[in-house]
Amino acid sequence: MRESFRKPYRVIKKKSIFKNRFFWLGILILIILGGIFYLIYFYSFFQVKEIKIVGNQKVSGKEIDDLTQNQIWGKILLIQTKSIFLVDFNKVKSGLLGKFPQINKVVFKRDFPDKVQIFVEERKPVAIFISNEENFLIDKEGIVFEKVYNDMPEFLMVKNLTLQKDLNLGEKAVDIDVMSKILDIESKLEEKLRISLGSASLAAEDKLDVKTKESWDIYFNPKGDIGWQITKLSSVLEKEIPSEKRKDLEYIDLRFGNFASYKFR
Repeated sequence: MRESFRKPYRVIKKKSIFKNRFFWLGILILIILGGIFYLIYFYSFFQVKEIKIVGNQKVSGKEIDDLTQNQIWGKILLIQTKSIFLVDFNKVKSGLLGKFPQINKVVFKRDFPDKVQIFVEERKPVAIFISNEENFLIDKEGIVFEKVYNDMPEFLMVKNLTLQKDLNLGEKAVDIDVMSKILDIESKLEEKLRISLGSASLAAEDKLDVKTKESWDIYFNPKGDIGWQITKLSSVLEKEIPSEKRKDLEYIDLRFGNFASYKFR
């Protein structure tokens, strides 16, 4: 009978984790990542220290700076930081446009390591908008952005009689397409016919009433071809209404067909 032999049981000792090179490599990587994290978000070298504002004229630079300083703070792990990497420019932009209706556009630039530049484009007035006996500066996009209290005869007076609400600064008072046509009419009448306008009123979607400084009106259809309507106006003035008769003119209506109707007082 054969005896069976069993190999003796060997106890394999586990290698200490502290002697594992991958453990220490992982620790090293974590230390490096933690150091980078600290440098980016908390190290003073990258904390915003200066805000440079360019392009503002009417809007106070100090007010822009104050609002921006309040909104560039961010939070990491419940700790506040002004890291230049964390500045939320969309948040700052929303705050600036909401508080300052005079601003049309803002562009931001990170100037490393610790400066932020803000390029401001302010709205340019092209006319005076009249609403409820109040006067506002209005830009080419039809946005009212500043209330005015003095007469400004150098600007065309604009009304929107179809508007059914009270206006707040920064809101659209006239559709951008209609505003563009009003400015086009003003420019072409002055340039081609030497006719200066005093006011323009959108009375309906298809009726724009412009009043000349000679106190007679011209009715345009803002949905129609403005160039063709001005051609009709030029023709009727040249052939049928000499300059000496214009003082008695009440209106010229350009809205219909290929002709211009008119009426004397």
